[in-house]
Amino acid sequence: MSSRSGVQEWATQPERGSQTTIRLAAWIALRLGRRLAQVFLYPVCLYFLASSPVAMRSSRAYLQHVFGRKPRIGEIYRHFLTFASCVLDRVYLLNEQEKWFDITVKGEEIVRQIDADGGGCLLFGAHFGSFETARVVGRRYRDLPVSLLMYEANARKIRMALAAINPRLETEVIGLGRLDSLILVAERLRDGHFVGVLADRNVDGRDMQRISFLGAPAAFPQGPFRVAMMLHRPVVMMAGVYKGRGRYEVRFELLAPASEARPADPQAWLDEIMRRYVSRLEALCREAPYNWFNFYDFWA
Repeated sequence: MSSRSGVQEWATQPERGSQTTIRLAAWIALRLGRRLAQVFLYPVCLYFLASSPVAMRSSRAYLQHVFGRKPRIGEIYRHFLTFASCVLDRVYLLNEQEKWFDITVKGEEIVRQIDADGGGCLLFGAHFGSFETARVVGRRYRDLPVSLLMYEANARKIRMALAAINPRLETEVIGLGRLDSLILVAERLRDGHFVGVLADRNVDGRDMQRISFLGAPAAFPQGPFRVAMMLHRPVVMMAGVYKGRGRYEVRFELLAPASEARPADPQAWLDEIMRRYVSRLEALCREAPYNWFNFYDFWA
């Protein structure tokens, strides 16, 4: 399987829920409360363990890269359970119900300095932990606006989910690949927004660069990094690490200051910032292996 077909695999998988299903699940979660709702995750994850062979194979392959050995079935189950916990927590975080969570922050001074300098920045995340915790940090600090830039096919799905959970947040999603995408991003950056990009996958498998990741070459999209170079804004690595029992640790780390955003050698800059990003993502995966949620053949 090529990297392009591997990415297409996750992008074309049928959705397991409609907007009605999402609304119902969100309604149930909000009525039950987090503690009781989380009890239901255990049988749900057992069901997915038995009924999702592609996700199970992908989890096994990823954990083997992290651990350097074949993972046990209990470790694969824990991977699924961590993912399910973060998905459930998303409902409460998007509804601004922070009372359920203990969220600490490392590197907040980076965000404060960028904001003080009078401009937004690009937050480079991954399908790792919870990006929604960045919004919590933004609300704590002068209600700092956070938008999310993603490929249009995924943006439609996310807008559908947001419409079911918190319609007010629909406008915070920008579809990448539209003619006006970069204009919208540039406008929001000018207005002081922090624009998040999940930079570890794309939809069609094009414009990829293979970089060593967890011991083997893997394909990462160059598109998000090209956007950073074109918009001349600082790039910050962001991760909301799930620690269990409602605890998250939000990390911010400067990948590239604005002074580097007009490189003399664009390709060399692109290669370097991608290496920095992948290196940091690898370190996060080794530190908190169950937090990474790419359930397809990432090394294909």
